Amino acid sequence: MPKFYKPSEVAELLNYNKVTIIRWIHAGKIRAIKIGRDFRIPEEEVQRLLGKKNETTRAVLYARVSGRDQKEDLGTQLKTLEQYAISKGYQIVDEVKEIASGLNENRKGLRKLITLARNSEYDVLIVTYPDRLTRFGFKYLEELFSAYNVRIETVFKEDKTPKEELVEDLIAIITSFAGRLYGLRSHKNKRFVQEFKKLLAEVENE
Repeated sequence: MPKFYKPSEVAELLNYNKVTIIRWIHAGKIRAIKIGRDFRIPEEEVQRLLGKKNETTRAVLYARVSGRDQKEDLGTQLKTLEQYAISKGYQIVDEVKEIASGLNENRKGLRKLITLARNSEYDVLIVTYPDRLTRFGFKYLEELFSAYNVRIETVFKEDKTPKEELVEDLIAIITSFAGRLYGLRSHKNKRFVQEFKKLLAEVENE
């Protein structure tokens, strides 16, 4: 008797979410039979999909830091991402790195990632932690990239505490504001940012 799989089971096998599998069924990319309101996928179709998944997977690496004083961490992130991709047998087709706040939704690097995905130039996007891609709305970005048949993989699950993330973003925002007000390399800009960091440190120690 032939074996059938639920969409959720196939999603787990392929490392995609169930919504993507359902979308592919409706689009005719996955052969399935409808039972009531649900779908069942034949075993031979699952094997076909697994075989396709085992073909060379194209990966894009994304690294981000909030401020220029963390620039060295970009190299550390990329090294970790490269090691992860190699261990998975992925083909690295591009590396995107930038210095910008995770609160900025109009980042140049993020726009590039979306454009590459839209053009079907890679299959998996790899980041060290979810917050490297965005501070808020990670699930929405997962859905967006999934619509372009790109899945997001994170090397680690948790990064900084919410308090540490907030402090980092506040510093990034103040640095950007001061840079526009006084000029990125001006003495006033550096002093303004240093005083702000000192104020945050005093608040934390209270």
